[in-house]
Amino acid sequence: MSATEVPQRQLSGVIVGHSPLRVWALPSEVRLQRQLTRVGAVDDSSAAQRLVLLRADWVYDDALVRGLARSHDDVALVADDGAVVAIGMAATTARATNAAALLANGQAPDGARRVTAAQLADGYNDALRKREPPYLMPLNEADLQAIERRIFAGSYKGVTDLVTLYVWPAPARWVTRVCANNGITPNQVTSASLVLVFAAMWLFWTGHFGWGMLAAWVMTFLDTVDGKLARVTLQSSPWGNVFDHSIDLIHPPFWWWAWIVGLPAAGFAYEHASVALTVIVAGYVLQRIEEGIFMACFKMDMHVWQRFDSRLRLITARRNPNLLILSASLLVGRPDVGISVVALWTAVCLVLHALRIVQAAFARRHGPLRSWLAT
Repeated sequence: MSATEVPQRQLSGVIVGHSPLRVWALPSEVRLQRQLTRVGAVDDSSAAQRLVLLRADWVYDDALVRGLARSHDDVALVADDGAVVAIGMAATTARATNAAALLANGQAPDGARRVTAAQLADGYNDALRKREPPYLMPLNEADLQAIERRIFAGSYKGVTDLVTLYVWPAPARWVTRVCANNGITPNQVTSASLVLVFAAMWLFWTGHFGWGMLAAWVMTFLDTVDGKLARVTLQSSPWGNVFDHSIDLIHPPFWWWAWIVGLPAAGFAYEHASVALTVIVAGYVLQRIEEGIFMACFKMDMHVWQRFDSRLRLITARRNPNLLILSASLLVGRPDVGISVVALWTAVCLVLHALRIVQAAFARRHGPLRSWLAT
C-alpha cells in the first residue's frame, strides 16, 4: 500500500442505486465493488473513518475512485452538467447528512468541495506509461459499446512496441470481449500463452521456423489479451502479475537460442552461431539491467523520460520488434541473416540505452528528471 493510500481499515464504500447493465460482462455493482476493493475499501462500514459513495448508473475511471479515497477533505465529483455523481467524505459526516440519499438525487451535503474529473485526477498513469483524461461516463444501453471501447483504450499502455500499439488493439478488443463474455480468466489466457512459448521454442529448435513463428505471434497476441482482460474486468492480482511478467521476462532469449540451433535442421550453415548467441543473450540481460539502473537512479521507466525514448521503445530490441525482423527474414528465405540482424540490433540498442543513462545523469545535475508524459 502506498503512503498516500487510505489505510484499509479506515475506508469503506457505498454503491448507490442499481443498474441492470453489464460492462465487460460485469454487473455494474460488481464492477464498482471491485474498484472499491482495489483502493482498500472493506465491507464493514461501521468502523470506517471515510466513505466513498458511487452511483451504480455511472462508470468511473480507476483514477477517480482513487482520488475520492485519498482526498483529505470532503469532495463531491460532478459531471459536465453539474450533477453530483460520487462523493468521498468523512464517514460521520456522510451518515449525519444522509449523503447516500442526496447522491441518489445528484446532490451532495453542504460543505463538500465540488470537483470535476480533471481536477480529481490529472490523467497521468505511470503504470501504463501514458497521459489521458480520466473517463466519467453515464451508464446507459445506447452508449454501452462506446463505454466498453473507452475502458479498453484506457487499459492499454501508451509506451510499448509498435506491434502491440498499432496492430493488436482491434483484434485484442474482440478476443477480450469473447473471453469476458465466456468467463475466461486472465490467468487462463496467460497459461495458454505459456504453452505457446514452449511450442514456439521446440519448433524453432527443430528448424520449423514457419510454424514456430505462427506460435510465437499468437503467443504475443495472447500476451496482450491477458493484461487487457485483467484490467477491463478488474481481475488483476499479485500472482497474475508475477505469472505474466515472469514469462515475458524469461522466454525471449530462449527463443533466439532455439532459432540458432534450428538453422542446421533447416539447411543453413551458420558460422557465427556462438557470437550471435552471446551478443543476443548478453545484450538482452544487460538491457534489462540498464532499465533497472535507470529506474533506481532516476525513479522512472527509461522509456518515458523524453519523447525520443518512447519512440525508441517502439522498435527497441525486445521480443516483438525482433520477431518482425525474423519474420521478414523468413519471407526472403534467409533466417540465418535474420538472426544476425537481431544480434546487431541488440548491440546497437544496448549502446543507445547506455548513452541515455549517461545523458540522464548529466541532465539531473540541473534538477530532478521528469517524464515528458507527466508535463
